[in-house]
Amino acid sequence: MVMITSLAKDERTARVALAATLEPDDSVTGRLVSAVGAAEAVRLAAGTGAFPKKVDAVEGELWRKKVAPRLDVRTITRALSETDRLGLRIIVPSESDWPSGLNDLGDRTPTALWVRGAGSFLTTPLHDRVTITGARAATGYGEHVAVELASDLARTERLVVAGGAYGIDRAAHSAALAAGGRTIAVLAGGLDRLYPAGNHELLDRIGDVGLLVSEMAPGAAPTKWRFLARNRILGAISGATVIVEAGYRSGSLNVAARAAQIGRPVGAVPGPVTSAASSGAHQLLREGIASLITDADDVNALARPPAVASGRAFEHEAGVARSARPPGRSL
Repeated sequence: MVMITSLAKDERTARVALAATLEPDDSVTGRLVSAVGAAEAVRLAAGTGAFPKKVDAVEGELWRKKVAPRLDVRTITRALSETDRLGLRIIVPSESDWPSGLNDLGDRTPTALWVRGAGSFLTTPLHDRVTITGARAATGYGEHVAVELASDLARTERLVVAGGAYGIDRAAHSAALAAGGRTIAVLAGGLDRLYPAGNHELLDRIGDVGLLVSEMAPGAAPTKWRFLARNRILGAISGATVIVEAGYRSGSLNVAARAAQIGRPVGAVPGPVTSAASSGAHQLLREGIASLITDADDVNALARPPAVASGRAFEHEAGVARSARPPGRSL
């Protein structure tokens, strides 16, 4: 473990070491990094030093036992080598191109990000970015709405963010590109393992003309837990999240929940009342978590900072913005 502390000798390299070896979305790691810095967190994992008061001693010891075996020098050096070979970049919160909206995640802020493509997309104002997501097994109606929304948003220079999945995500990414707009795909695995395989060509193109983002190092496979962890990034990286179509068990509802938890406005598109594919979106609307979305104007109003939302009346409850204007045209 001495080699680990030598490798992670400053904040940046220590963050990369933690991100390359540990599972994401761990609040204990986040509290430690926040309290003592990444380099000291690595030293705590490697040795027997005392944990800060912000972290319970028992919890800290359990964390040390869990993470110490994972902090492997070979894993870290391999991740760094692959990063260079693939032409990827690593960014950390202290750097100018870090998307500051992710800091709203607090102790669950990513330790580092791997990116491929137009990193400048992350420096745009938070409210310029809109996350569009929904069912993987989307209906023709859902895909049509996603294409219309993403196309119109791209033409108004909104940056479309999605998760690179089949269905709604694919439709949103493709439409944004077709409209000459900008898009970001946030992935749950390493950027050398573009997933799902059926979207490889699309994701590869996004890496060339748009931006691919992941908190997982090259070589990391997407897993169920990593998809759930990725959802918090989808919710935090944009000024608003729109669920186009989702069933009761859709993972996109977790994106909406993670966005609402940190005060981001959420929107949902209504579907046919007989459609199970829209039952999750209807639940968001029924429970007041989401605002009604019928067109890109609704999305722009939702994403617009409240201070400049002239001519629009909004209520902000639990971070969810509700438009009080009459509903717009249907898609």
